[in-house]
Amino acid sequence: MRLRYVCIGTIIFLLATAHAKAQTVDLFADTSNTLSSTATDITTGTFKSTRIVNGQSIENVGAGILDFRILHRFGALSQGGYNFFGLDQATMRLGLDYGINSRLMIGIGRSTFEKQYDAFLKFRIIRQQTGKHTIPFSLSYASSLMYKSLHDAVTTYTPYVSDKFSYAHQFLLASKVNDYFSFQLTPTMIHYNMVDNKTIPNDFYSLGLGFRQRISKRVNITTEYYHRFNSLEGYNDPLSVGVDIETGGHVFQLHVSNSTGMTERTFINETAGSWAKGDLRFGFNISRVFTLRKPKDLRAIKW
Repeated sequence: MRLRYVCIGTIIFLLATAHAKAQTVDLFADTSNTLSSTATDITTGTFKSTRIVNGQSIENVGAGILDFRILHRFGALSQGGYNFFGLDQATMRLGLDYGINSRLMIGIGRSTFEKQYDAFLKFRIIRQQTGKHTIPFSLSYASSLMYKSLHDAVTTYTPYVSDKFSYAHQFLLASKVNDYFSFQLTPTMIHYNMVDNKTIPNDFYSLGLGFRQRISKRVNITTEYYHRFNSLEGYNDPLSVGVDIETGGHVFQLHVSNSTGMTERTFINETAGSWAKGDLRFGFNISRVFTLRKPKDLRAIKW
């Protein structure tokens, strides 16, 4: 209950400051690199946020911009009216993402689900562009680490701190086909430092598929799905469908998903919900950005 009040208060704060100066910042502005009129034209807005739903998108926050991001998930809709169709239950992730320069973005976060801490970096390798030198796709690399701080049940084995770490490595291959449609492929490897027994591998592989379909100037439909090539028993492939609404230079994301977790380990590999059984959860992502360094302060680190 306390978590729900904190989240509602945070949303009110974000909406109340929607017209502040920081709110007018372009989230993806490439402030560290100004193209001349003769240069090739770099493609922007492949997706409308740095996350498609749960997973990373090809987008980075602009250089010198800090993005305070809230990912919120309610309980299962199938719980019925007694639990107000999942609204009586909630999990959330609070995160801070920062653009180091036009290519490198870093972030940290803390999730209530399994009391996880996480950190990540995302680096642009190739950028889609048109003009003199045409490249039809963008390619980025994302790497994250996750620490599960939830206390273990009493056993004869006391785990080391390192046993609770897991890691994810991803390549993000995306293309903006036109102003209305974009897609992304995300081959992923997740590594667990410790698993339950010797029959379970430490490494898991999956392929993510993401789509954006523009409906109007400010509304887009997004879809995100991960197919697991090897998996933990009892879990399902995650599938999320959402609506992105652009408001004042920012994107408010509403979606329905069968996953509860918001880190790569939990939403890709440990999704217990099933679309076939109606075990779905409503959620949203919202962010507030702040400019920490103005463009003139970034000239020394131009790439």
